[in-house]
Parts: sequence; C-alpha cells; structure tokens
Amino acid sequence: MASNDFKFTSESVTEGHPDKICDQVSDAILDHIIGEDPAARVAVETIVTTGICLVTGEVTTETYCPVEEVVRETVREIGYTRAKYGFDCDTIGVLTAIHEQSPDIAQGVDTGGAGDQGMMIGYANNDTPEYMPMPIMLAHKLCRRLAEVRKTGEVGYLRPDGKSQVTVRYEDDRPVEVVKVLLAAQHRAGISQEQIRADLIDAVVMPVIPEELQTDALADEILVNGTGSFVTGGPQADTGLTGRKIIVDTYGGWARHGGGCFSGKDPTKVDRSGSYMMRYLAKNVVAAGLADRCEVHISYAIGEAEPFSLGVFCFGTGRLSEAEIERVIVDNFDLTPRGIIEYLDLRRPIYRPTAAYGHFGREEPDFTWERLDAVDLLREKAGL
Repeated sequence: MASNDFKFTSESVTEGHPDKICDQVSDAILDHIIGEDPAARVAVETIVTTGICLVTGEVTTETYCPVEEVVRETVREIGYTRAKYGFDCDTIGVLTAIHEQSPDIAQGVDTGGAGDQGMMIGYANNDTPEYMPMPIMLAHKLCRRLAEVRKTGEVGYLRPDGKSQVTVRYEDDRPVEVVKVLLAAQHRAGISQEQIRADLIDAVVMPVIPEELQTDALADEILVNGTGSFVTGGPQADTGLTGRKIIVDTYGGWARHGGGCFSGKDPTKVDRSGSYMMRYLAKNVVAAGLADRCEVHISYAIGEAEPFSLGVFCFGTGRLSEAEIERVIVDNFDLTPRGIIEYLDLRRPIYRPTAAYGHFGREEPDFTWERLDAVDLLREKAGL
C-alpha cells in the first residue's frame, strides 16, 4: 500500500442518542425564541438522564418561551413516547435554570463585535456530491436510515437510540471501498441478535453504502450491537449533554475543529455563525475549482468585529496559492459577525433541523451556508 493509501473512520448518532436529544432541545428552544424575537441572545445548555431534563443557560429576550412545552414536544417528535423507555415526553421532569446574558459580554455584542474569542473552521473536499468527506456522509446516512425504518415500521422493534461507524479505504486520496460498518441500534427485548443483524444489513446498510464501494468481503465486516443486546438505551442508559458531539456535527474528524459547539447558540455566537461561514467559503472554493480540498480558519476576539486572523489551507491541491485564495475571500466577503449574520440570513428559526445528522453536507432550503452562489464570483476574482 502506497503512502497515500489509508483507511479513515467516522461515526454518527441517531436523533434519539442522549447527547443529540440535548442538542435538539437546545435548538428547539432557540428556534422558538428567535422566531418571535430575532434580536434575542440565547445560549442554552440541556442535560438529560433517567426521567429528567434540565435546561440551563443565558437568555436575553423580549419574548416568552414555554420551555417545558418545547422540551416535551421535541422529545415526543424524537420518539420517546413510552414510560418503559425510562425517558418519555409525558412523564419526564423538566427543570429550568436560565438567566440573562452577562452585561460584560452584551456590551461587545451590541456594537457588532464577537460574543467571545475563539477559532472556527470550515472544510470541503470533492469526495462526495455534497463536498464532504465520504466517511461522515455515510455514517450520517446510516443513522438517518435507522431512524427512517423505525418510524415507518419497516423494522418495527427498533427504539430511538442508535449509532453508526464507517471505515473507508482510500487509494491515491480517493475513496475506493467501505471496509467496515458498525451499527448500534436500540431494540425491544426478545429480538434475537441474528434477526437484528440480518434485518439491519438488508434494510439499512445495503441501501446506504454505494454499490461501487461494496466488496464481497464487506458482509463479514458489518458489526451490529457488539455486546449482543441493546435494550436499555437513551437517557436511561447514558446521560446526555448539549455540545458533546461536535465532531459528528462537523466533518467526522477529517478536518480540524475550533472546539466550540453550535447547538443552543444564537448567531451572534461566532462558534456557530463563524463555522457556518467558513463551511460556505470552503465549499464554494472547492466547487469553483480553486482547490480539491480546502480548510478555512478564522478567529475572533471578544467585542471586536473584524476577525483576529484568517487562514486558508488547500493541502497541495490548490489551482492558485493559498495566499491568493485568502486575498479573494478578504476582498469580497464581510467576515464581521454582523456581516455573516446578514449574508447567511441567520436570524431565523432554522436551527432544530441542524441538531441531528450533521450541520453540513445537507441540501436543506434553510441551510444557507450550503449554497453554491459564490462559485462564479470566486472564479472571476481568482482569474479562472
């Protein structure tokens, strides 16, 4: 195997995973508030465990949010609807501990500055039509399919919690083969391991993994419920917390990460808006043919509007230098927090759908950071 031949693994989780429940609750609360008060400041954290959901954080708004109602409806939509699951929409205790945003932070945000320091990273490559790394896209699709066959009743004994993991082999930096697949799927008691494995291979794995990436050896490399049983799941089995799946939310470990989570944060938080804008720029750079792989880094200082730094990395795949691509970006895009919010139209209730199955690589109408409307501009300004 040559030096640029390798294997890479990414994971995803279903919407019923405890951490993802928390991300969705936090973003559902954000959507309710920002839908009525677009200028609200929201930073909501959620924690779940057996029978309990705690919502905490900082909110400054002119509207009212019925937190308990939003929590219960979100949990209901995810699928925790029976008390025997150890966590259900009707019987959980919902606790709140929310206060206003610190005035020391607010004075910097009010003038258009960043609400905190930090660095944000966006990435794109041409592995897939979505301009995303192949392993994370397949992992997301497996988890979405797990949820689909549960909700439609195609595999009726499944419950909401679940995970996937996919290993892809690359040759000459291109994906050529899926070599391992892992599924963890919560199920009701009394279902044999043999039935679960056969059903999930047939209904989930084979419809998702592209035929050109399947080999005869793959069937022996599919692991389903490695401990042999997954009856107790969700918050009954594992405490969940907002922001604990940041690699699932982004690029599956393929790209670097600034460290900040997205869910529960209004767009004045550059952890969210800055990361969305960097994804937008990286995706358009690759789609415009300026590079095959592009990672864009930005950083901010609290209270300052202009970025602290900007960097472009193309890993030897650029059609022009990284400095030239950076110049094109700086000359043509407003990268202040206020400028990003306006450009991507982020003061809207669009965030709950982002909180499961990844924030990137999805052609959803409200995911403005996935648009390819800067391709012609970038090609023109780059002289291509």
